[in-house]
Amino acid sequence: MSKATIIGRLRIDVTKILKRHIYEGKKGKYLDVTVWDKGIEDEYGFHGFATQEISKQAREAGEKGPILGNWRRNEAKQSARPTAPKPAPTQPDTEDDVPF
Repeated sequence: MSKATIIGRLRIDVTKILKRHIYEGKKGKYLDVTVWDKGIEDEYGFHGFATQEISKQAREAGEKGPILGNWRRNEAKQSARPTAPKPAPTQPDTEDDVPF
């Protein structure tokens, strides 16, 4: 069996869980969650958010699953991800009136 790798951390506000959408399975009670990637890191260091999945009937009635929390990538994985190249530094304009 291969070793599992942490790819991110998820913080959930359990008070926002809609209990009526928790369902009974063969081995316990379950909550379906969808993790969304925003594609960028926000001002708080988060890369996405998680919403609670709700039943098809509830979605068809116009209900939306609540946002339960945010997630951020694991630092080791984050540094391994390709990043956009940084623009080359520009030469300062020597003809301006700024004294420094």
